[in-house]
Amino acid sequence: MEQYTGKATASLVLGIISLISIFTGYFVLVGIACSVVGLIFGIQIRKAGQIEGFTPSGIATAGFILSIIGVALCTLVFISCVACVGLLSSAAILS
Repeated sequence: MEQYTGKATASLVLGIISLISIFTGYFVLVGIACSVVGLIFGIQIRKAGQIEGFTPSGIATAGFILSIIGVALCTLVFISCVACVGLLSSAAILS
């Protein structure tokens, strides 16, 4: 259990970074990468808990949930930014 505290903390920090990167339009890809790595750490901790028979800590669970939210929101923001750029470029062609 104690060997996974570093991964739990990393998962939480990466989840927080991914949520912060939503508000900065240029770093959404960094947020996606951070949240995916945080999600991988969270999944590793949950699987290790099932195999070794312990309940993951609250930090691990919070990191896992924040990483899921970070992946979803960063992807949504990235897709909307790409759609806006495409819309602006097509409007410039029409005028």
